[in-house]
Amino acid sequence: MTSTSTPPGLARFNALEEHAAHAALHEVCASTAWAKRLLATRPHATAEDLYAASDAAMAELTAADLDEAMAGHPPIGRPKPGDPTSAREQRGMAGASEALKAELLELNLAYQERFGHVFLICATGRTGEQMRDALRERIGNTPEREREIVRTELGKINRIRLARLLEEEA
Repeated sequence: MTSTSTPPGLARFNALEEHAAHAALHEVCASTAWAKRLLATRPHATAEDLYAASDAAMAELTAADLDEAMAGHPPIGRPKPGDPTSAREQRGMAGASEALKAELLELNLAYQERFGHVFLICATGRTGEQMRDALRERIGNTPEREREIVRTELGKINRIRLARLLEEEA
């Protein structure tokens, strides 16, 4: 038997005033266009509906929208001080050696020089070595290919963050 009631976290999100909902979405993704698209599709009946709306909004982002979204992410290996979200997502770097941290810094700088933006990867569940290896691999991509990978990685991050938003207590 399936329930037709909306899960409590989603019902809470659906009921937020627009300003508060926009602020909550901005914590998930720094793209204003993405947040506006999700706000326009409220209310969501299920978490999957919300995730699908997120995916659709991500697919429609322009290059400038992607730049805005990426600006909300710190470099891998350097979570924002005092930001529990980036610290949690980059947990795989917590026990990294100084050599690995230095290598990631060097690779991050080379990546930013090549592509003009931060290296973005869904770091949740990845070790420092896995992130380094992905960075090494992706630095050889064309800018066009890298943009599409970034879009995919942002989509993964957004889904994880939306799930956490829906799990938060009132």
